Amino acid sequence: MKEIVLKKFEEIFGDTDGVSVYFAPGRVNMIGEHTDYNGGHVFPCALTIGTYAAARKREDDKLRLYSMNFDKLGVIESSIIDLKPEKEAEWTNYPKGVMWAFEKRGFKMPCGMDIVLNGNIPNGSGLSSSASLEVLTGFMLRDLFGFDVTNIDLALIGQYSENNFNGMNCGIMDQFASAMGKKDNAIFLNTADLSYEYAPLVLEGAKIVVTNSNVKHKLTDSSYNTRRNECETALEELKTVVDIKELGDLSEEEFEAHKSAIKDEVRIKRAKHAVYENQRTIKAVAALKKNDVKLFGELMNLSHISLRDDYQVSCEEVDVLVEEAWKIPGVIGSRITGAGFGGCTVSIVKDEAVEEFKEKLGAVYKERVGKQADFYVVEIGNGPSKL
Repeated sequence: MKEIVLKKFEEIFGDTDGVSVYFAPGRVNMIGEHTDYNGGHVFPCALTIGTYAAARKREDDKLRLYSMNFDKLGVIESSIIDLKPEKEAEWTNYPKGVMWAFEKRGFKMPCGMDIVLNGNIPNGSGLSSSASLEVLTGFMLRDLFGFDVTNIDLALIGQYSENNFNGMNCGIMDQFASAMGKKDNAIFLNTADLSYEYAPLVLEGAKIVVTNSNVKHKLTDSSYNTRRNECETALEELKTVVDIKELGDLSEEEFEAHKSAIKDEVRIKRAKHAVYENQRTIKAVAALKKNDVKLFGELMNLSHISLRDDYQVSCEEVDVLVEEAWKIPGVIGSRITGAGFGGCTVSIVKDEAVEEFKEKLGAVYKERVGKQADFYVVEIGNGPSKL
């Protein structure tokens, strides 16, 4: 990939003198979905697929960006002066948003850049191509301009830019997983205070398989922000009867005791998911520490049911993938992953069943939905790097 982006950089911008190449990973979340903006726990890991950039500084204020994933759009030009979101800026609003967020922290870029990007995360798959791009941009700015920020800062800057520049009210999980990834480990992150620990995710005799439904989600236009608002309203209602800061502060028993304070059936379901999913995530990591992969898989399955029925962020195609996966011998657990409304599932599959899983699930998905599913046997990788 490094050679590919360098070759394209030379083709687009004339030569590769003074060019540096960077990488930031995508992520898959094993369990703990829609808990990250509810003060709960998440359990993502960085992948070895992600976004690559070849970049160099310019002598002027110009920004020239080119993506091999959106090659029909050609080079999109703007300037480091007066960074603001613009419809015609297309995908470049993501890196521009990060530059804007750096400026908000007092880090001003002294000059523009030429940048060529290439990602091998399927677009709209729910494996965090946007967070990968945000962390990549921040890492690149830090290296090129010597900005004094940590990797956790890179995650926070990426989230801030997505919330405030791109209007997508996401939690911290995706950017944190990309910025803080560690090979062969998932990150057990408490989103209420950003305390975290690495938990080895070396599955003896099993693989992590990501299945892409090829139903693309477009989050800013989706019901994601609505779900967040419903949870915030439910939290305010619960605060009238119980002393909490976040939905993640409640146990299942406490939630059941106080849920009548929530004055709407839909909001009760949303809050129930946030509370129960947080507890499931805590139990799942404890199970993994005891090497109880079977229990971990059962909790993944329960997570999907809750996301389907209480949080209602699944869709027919993804439900087919999960429910058919559950029928295949050797599947330890399977669930939707990411924000939902399409995207991918994540499954833990015994080594000897991986080929059968891909064949059987691929065939039944094509038959029932009329679409092709794509399969990735994923490896867990490190955070961002200069190549």
